[in-house]
Formats: sequence, C-alpha cells, structure tokens
Amino acid sequence: MWKWMLTSGVSPLPHFACFLLFSLACSASASCRGEPEDALTLDATNCSSSLERHTRSYNHLQGDVRWRRLYSATKYFLKIDRAGKVNGTRKKNCLNSIMEIRSVNVGVVAIKAVNTGFYLAMNKKGKLYGTEEYNNNCKFKERIEENGYNTYASLKWKHKGRQMFISLNGKGSPRRGHKTRRKHLSAHFLPMMVP
Repeated sequence: MWKWMLTSGVSPLPHFACFLLFSLACSASASCRGEPEDALTLDATNCSSSLERHTRSYNHLQGDVRWRRLYSATKYFLKIDRAGKVNGTRKKNCLNSIMEIRSVNVGVVAIKAVNTGFYLAMNKKGKLYGTEEYNNNCKFKERIEENGYNTYASLKWKHKGRQMFISLNGKGSPRRGHKTRRKHLSAHFLPMMVP
C-alpha cells in the first residue's frame, strides 16, 4: 500500500492521520468498555449510567461466585428451607436466605442456598422449587434493570413465548412464572452483600 502511494504520488500523511485517529478512537472505546483494571478502580458515582451498568454487570460475565441475599422489591428476602421449599422472609439474618450466585455462562447464573444446599429451580409450569441436583431448570438469565434491580428469568422455560421470572408476591410467596412479567416489581431483586 505504501509503495502504491509513493509511486502514484499520493501523500501518505492523510492516511497515516486517519490511522492515528482510528487508533485513538479504539483505545478510548476500550477504556469505556471497562477493562478488568478499570472496572475495579472506577468510582461509580463519577460514571455515566451506562458505564455504571456495565461495571456492575462485569463480574457475572466472567464466571465469578457471589454470596448475596436477594431482596425483592416486595420487601422479602428469597429463601430455600431445608425441605426445598422456596418463599420469602422478612428476617434480615435468616441463614436460608444466603444465596451463592454462580455464573454458568455469559449472563446466565445458578442460584444455590448456602445453608441448605438446594439449587433454585423453575419447572415447565413456572413453579419455583429447591433441588439438590443441578440441572437445566436451575439456569436463570440475570439482567440488571433500569431501576437498578435485577431480574432472573428461566433459561429453559417460557410460557406462550414469554419469559418466566423468579418473583415473590406481597405476602412473600413465589408467583407462578406464567403470571410474571419483567416490569412487575415482584420480579425485581437487589443482590445484597452478605456481611
């Protein structure tokens, strides 16, 4: 290419300037994507909402394991008891509400109650239950919503083409997946740090 430019009388400087601008643009966009060092050192209060969302969701894209309590917008902590029953509790220190959230694929997680050892699962009818055996019913798509809450939709099952979500109603009982929608507050959860 350079040989062609020199023999045809075209100056290489404009092309070199374009290459330089392209390189600078690429390096700027890389810093916006949040390389591992950047994602860990950025102050979220100084970030735009899109960068903050990406920074918040960076870890689960890398296959990490987090211990969290899933606090629903209906003011209940999700728990799985020793019998494998799923429901909500208002007790802040309930051991059965500590969940291990493990990434199994990009944007897909498995949720396991640390104290009881049960995985959270959803069957074809949209019923939530606990199981000791990890299987495809235990995979949920994790998404950070615009309000800062997370939603968890069954990866395997849908109802008439619609996603089915983990959801706790106003009494702390799980709602059937076919009755849930992404916009419902009962399907919104805050993953709270375990002290």
